Amino acid sequence: MWRHIASNFLTFLVVLAFLVAGVILWGQSRYNAEGPLEGSICLRVERGSTMRAVSEQLAERGAIRSDTIFRIGTDYTDKAGALKAGSWLIPEGASMAEVADLITRGGASTCGTEVVYRIGVTRVGAEVRELDPKTERYEEVAEFDLLAGEAPATYSEVIEQADTRYRFDIAEGVTSWQIVQALEAAEMLEGEIEGIPPEGSLAPFSYEVEAGDARAALLERMKEVQKTRLAAAWEARDADLPLASPMEVLILASIIEKETGVPEERRQVASVFVNRLNRGMRLQTDPTVIYGITNGEGALGRGLRQSELRRATPYNTYVIEGLPPTPIANPGEASLMAAVQPAETDYVFFVADGTGGHAFAETLDEHNENVARWRRIEAERAQD
Repeated sequence: MWRHIASNFLTFLVVLAFLVAGVILWGQSRYNAEGPLEGSICLRVERGSTMRAVSEQLAERGAIRSDTIFRIGTDYTDKAGALKAGSWLIPEGASMAEVADLITRGGASTCGTEVVYRIGVTRVGAEVRELDPKTERYEEVAEFDLLAGEAPATYSEVIEQADTRYRFDIAEGVTSWQIVQALEAAEMLEGEIEGIPPEGSLAPFSYEVEAGDARAALLERMKEVQKTRLAAAWEARDADLPLASPMEVLILASIIEKETGVPEERRQVASVFVNRLNRGMRLQTDPTVIYGITNGEGALGRGLRQSELRRATPYNTYVIEGLPPTPIANPGEASLMAAVQPAETDYVFFVADGTGGHAFAETLDEHNENVARWRRIEAERAQD
């Protein structure tokens, strides 16, 4: 009798083991199978959230088929306690295993809200953008001038969110003073800035930052990028350049940056200044004169006066020989390369041509014709 009972019990255990194994295999299959999402969603995980709360939220939004299987799966793979706060993009058809990996991996948020500070030559714009999960592209929600006054309510709300992403886009040709003004106005940064960094030492670039980052540390990042770029440009310079040091490259590049907004012209503009330096001609460029008046602290806001063009200052290249003593802005990588690898031309003059670019000339007669043509365009525009 006892043998019969024992035999039946063993049979029961075997069947139970097979059933448990089958359930486990079924659960694993469900956990790794393609998910039900028909379009991407943005999942926001608040600080202090639990895996139970998040799994229920995922189930409610149709991202997973079973919150129970999801929790068991995260327990089994040791991810239940690794939940990361942030905003996470859950793609179409993501399996429960893939979702679990996305919300426990960490790093910067992959969706949600970002604030982009655009530091330009004439304006510092702040743009609040939200990722559209359907297109996976950021769409503008609000935009305003950071230095002009009160910010919109939307901006005040998003900078209070822990998962908001931040980025500073530094335009080519801005001055160090302009960058410092913008960083001081960005309240999500912390710390004081001791003095204005040397002109030209900050690299125009796009910098990802986090709330609470130190302003001084961000400036150091900009310096390191510019230092690396300048070293690379100096290494790649043409052999016969009339530039004696990396600092002179930086100075010339800053002038090129301020003289043209047309990328294709940079090397031609560089050739004009290099040809003038080689021939002992004065550079005669307005942006250096303007910098001598403003010291890089904002735009002049008017045309240059004849008295200013005649006045002897360290930055008046109509009066001084050679380069001014310092850069007049922070040049980008393309202008640095243009300064060390100028186009091979005989140009020594250029003037605006009415299209946003310039007309170049080898002789004074050609230049005077180009100037006369530009004056006619200016007169016609004034009449219109």
